[in-house]
Amino acid sequence: MLDINLIRDKKKEVSKALLKRLDKKDLDLDKIIKLDDERRKLLQQTEELKSQRNKSSKTKPDASTIKLMKKLGDDIKALDVKLSKVEEDLNNRISSLPNIPADDVVAGGKENNEVIKTFGNKPGFDFKPKDHVELATDLGLIDYKRAAKMSGAGFWVYIGDGAMLEWALLNYFVDFHNQNNYQFMIPPYLLTEQSAFISGHLPKFRDDLYWTQDKLCLNATSEMMLGNYHVDEILSQDDLPKKYFAFSPCFRREAGAYRKEERGMIRGHQFNKIEMFQLTHPDKSWDAFAELQDNTEKLVEGLGLHYTSVLLAARDASAAMAKTVDIEVWLPSMNTYKEVSSVSNALAYQARRGNIRYKEDNKNEFVHTLNASGLATSRVLPAILEQFQQADGSVVIPEVLQKYMGGKKILKP
Repeated sequence: MLDINLIRDKKKEVSKALLKRLDKKDLDLDKIIKLDDERRKLLQQTEELKSQRNKSSKTKPDASTIKLMKKLGDDIKALDVKLSKVEEDLNNRISSLPNIPADDVVAGGKENNEVIKTFGNKPGFDFKPKDHVELATDLGLIDYKRAAKMSGAGFWVYIGDGAMLEWALLNYFVDFHNQNNYQFMIPPYLLTEQSAFISGHLPKFRDDLYWTQDKLCLNATSEMMLGNYHVDEILSQDDLPKKYFAFSPCFRREAGAYRKEERGMIRGHQFNKIEMFQLTHPDKSWDAFAELQDNTEKLVEGLGLHYTSVLLAARDASAAMAKTVDIEVWLPSMNTYKEVSSVSNALAYQARRGNIRYKEDNKNEFVHTLNASGLATSRVLPAILEQFQQADGSVVIPEVLQKYMGGKKILKP
């Protein structure tokens, strides 16, 4: 959520920045400022009437005083009703605004994304390569058919070496983050509506989430839980930064139409992910961003996968984020790169929604929050199968994973 005082004091600058990711017809800061003016006026009127009521209450009651007290009470109630409606409208309008993009984030959508790093080369094959679905099926790693019987399309079952490979990836990620002094968490997978609002997933992404009859939603990413861990807390400046990582299955409706090439594990309703999260002092948040990006890239490089790092344009990034860099691995069967991690800085956007602050010089200020997948397995595993496949249908297991696979080096048909 943006600061109303920033909107008031720097309307032109805020408007110019937000137009990187919004159409002009969808941005009306004047209406927001007008509502805030009305809110302030109503607050002042209410306080004046309350002051008058308090003063009258100290005098000896007579008929005229009692009549005045009743009128003041009725007027205060009427103003409170008006104030509540104005505040609701104002909060809804401010909540619908996206974050202000960082200065180096360009306007536009995917067409303006910029590749800022490339690691390794696209694998070359002297045979006809298979896609990850065929490889996983032939190697007995994934069972799609029985998963569809149980749960419908968009699900899969890891079996045998497939389950071991998935577990090896997760163990590799966990060990890496532990060595980098991030605190491990396994949070709940169900969240309240307020928690989803604080993380920035509501109101915009309501239809992308799974909801229970108790009005709880299944997490779409561990960022949702980690971002709510310190809600309504005032942290000590000496305790910053807070560095966490969490494991969770993630659940997404993915209601849009599937493209033919996005079959298998590329776009599913449930997948496993490790998420990194930091709460930092505002002066340190871009250092934290660089650290998260470096950690993510090292994880992919450790697997030996060819990838690119892409700075997203304003409209391609999540609305809650000031800046996002996607780490995208190469999938030969699709002839394209697919995101396995988004490294993002929300600045104070999430913290303001969650009222997460730190104390500095006897003042309470909002922390900055950042997150990065470290990593999601549902596209890493297909990339391993496709990039490291051999002519005989086998797949070489990345060296860093072999110790988690009982020393096994190759997956054979």
